[in-house]
Amino acid sequence: MTEYAVRNPATGELVETFPTATDADIAAAVDAAAAAYSSWGRTSTVAERAALVRRVAELHRERIDELAAAIVEEMGKPLSDAEGEVDFSAAIYEFYADNAERFLADEPIELGEGEGSAVIRRAPVGVLLGIMPWNFPVYQIARFAGPNLATGNTIVLKHAPQCPRSAALQEQIFRDAGFPEGAYVNVYATNEQVADIIADPRVQGVSLTGSERAGAAVAEIAGRNLKKVVLELGGSDPFIVLSTDDLDATVEAAVFARMDNAGQVCNGGKRFIVVDGLYDEFVAKFTEALLAASEGSPLSSVAAADTLEKQVGEAVAGGAQLASAGERKGAFFPSGVLSDITTDNPAYRQELFGPVAMVFRAGDEDEAVRIANDTPYGLGSYVFSTDPAQAQRVADQIEAGMVFVNGVGLDAAELPFGGVKRSGFGRELGRFGMEEFVNKKLIRIAG
Repeated sequence: MTEYAVRNPATGELVETFPTATDADIAAAVDAAAAAYSSWGRTSTVAERAALVRRVAELHRERIDELAAAIVEEMGKPLSDAEGEVDFSAAIYEFYADNAERFLADEPIELGEGEGSAVIRRAPVGVLLGIMPWNFPVYQIARFAGPNLATGNTIVLKHAPQCPRSAALQEQIFRDAGFPEGAYVNVYATNEQVADIIADPRVQGVSLTGSERAGAAVAEIAGRNLKKVVLELGGSDPFIVLSTDDLDATVEAAVFARMDNAGQVCNGGKRFIVVDGLYDEFVAKFTEALLAASEGSPLSSVAAADTLEKQVGEAVAGGAQLASAGERKGAFFPSGVLSDITTDNPAYRQELFGPVAMVFRAGDEDEAVRIANDTPYGLGSYVFSTDPAQAQRVADQIEAGMVFVNGVGLDAAELPFGGVKRSGFGRELGRFGMEEFVNKKLIRIAG
């Protein structure tokens, strides 16, 4: 049985448990979402829905203290980071409230021949299932719920088992914002119940952010039931350093890319690939700064720390060198840098979800690109170069859904988020995030 519980990773204390849904609860949730789609999603105007989404943004800011406190206790994030997450989530809801009418407007098609007119009319598709992770308990929901509720789709939301309190708080926000019963329903579902939800003919799609294993399992069930899926499955993002006129600033950016959210960011920099002429100095400065940045916040759970410890141990056993800030204590994991990682090392093609970086020496630009692309993942990437032509050239060659040039922390509500290869498919945020679960209906009128 799946346990929905708040267990403070900093102390190990079991704070609160929540009852797992019964099969009757799941049936009622899907019934409510389907009824809300029929009675509200298909009949309300975009302007009416956008007004409700705007109120959701306002309530996030009004309740920032409560939401942030829940995030801290559920997954160990520092309070200031949790507050920033809630504020960014509010900005996402505002973005869709501001732009929904423009994004969903009719799109005329110029006819090649014949008389009359043709138009693409965007309409909702129905009930959607969202399966969300623990690392950003509020932001991840905003990316999914904001555009889809503005479209008129209704949502059944299954959050991570360690985030039941923030899940309940967010469901209450949607109710208090004025959404009708069933437009947004939180369920504390088991994996078996998730499979049943996906199979329900009234459910038209699934969006999952999580592990590669979870994504494959959900995609398999969705495929059998002919349901569209959006998957964001993490990555092992390259951070390529080709040239710099301020090495200290580049190192500072690299440390942030690895240490943000205690290294638990899907598109955080994880593999640092540095050209030969800069490698030794960069790695020395980077290692010193990264070890010094080993912060007082834990990983999300003892289990997460166990997984990272096993991966690091296997990397060292495979010949890698480890520089570490200290010893692990419970869910607290010291920052570290792994070097001398060969292609046969287990860590070479793994994602390390925590404050441990991998560094690689590249002989030149071409080798840096080859190392960057030598991964089963393809979510984000970072390129640092003082040569604009080189930066553009390398960005064009990177096999990833996102490339950030000479900057980190540049995510924004208007910028699409998503990857390729085993990082998943589909996009969230921006205009493209609103296009995923929309019926782009052609209406062709003869002259």
